[in-house]
Amino acid sequence: MIIRAAASGDAGAICAYWNPQIRDTAITFTTVEKDATGLARTIETCLSEGRAYLVAADEDDILGHATYAPFRSGPGYAFTAENTVIVAPDAWGTGVSQALMTALEEHARTAGIHSMIAGISSENPRAVAFHEKIGYRLVATVPEAGRKFGRWMDLVLMQKLL
Repeated sequence: MIIRAAASGDAGAICAYWNPQIRDTAITFTTVEKDATGLARTIETCLSEGRAYLVAADEDDILGHATYAPFRSGPGYAFTAENTVIVAPDAWGTGVSQALMTALEEHARTAGIHSMIAGISSENPRAVAFHEKIGYRLVATVPEAGRKFGRWMDLVLMQKLL
């Protein structure tokens, strides 16, 4: 497995494992599936702005991806980012998430990011445990912050100072 910068050509493979998680699970609040063209533009924008958009690849397969974006707008938040890490279910528990996050955090640190936030659905205890394992700490739970599948879900906010 290698960790590398994503390319716009990776978008279709990313959509292939991400969309079922969007459509069928409550591990993300997102309800709109990704399309390869839009995701390719997102990857290109992210990279052109100097942010990381990484993939874990094993030969021709994309096993997962990770990126970060501004946590909130405004100059006072310039040194705080929010991460996204999504891994194909077949790669869960194999170290892919940890490898992606190690590389992502190093990129963010080098870019001057001081604080990394993880916003996690409370219905995704695996992600909460993962972030805790890699040094994030619970800073807040926002009750009923998201809605999916006809029900309200809490948002768990975790933080790591880089």
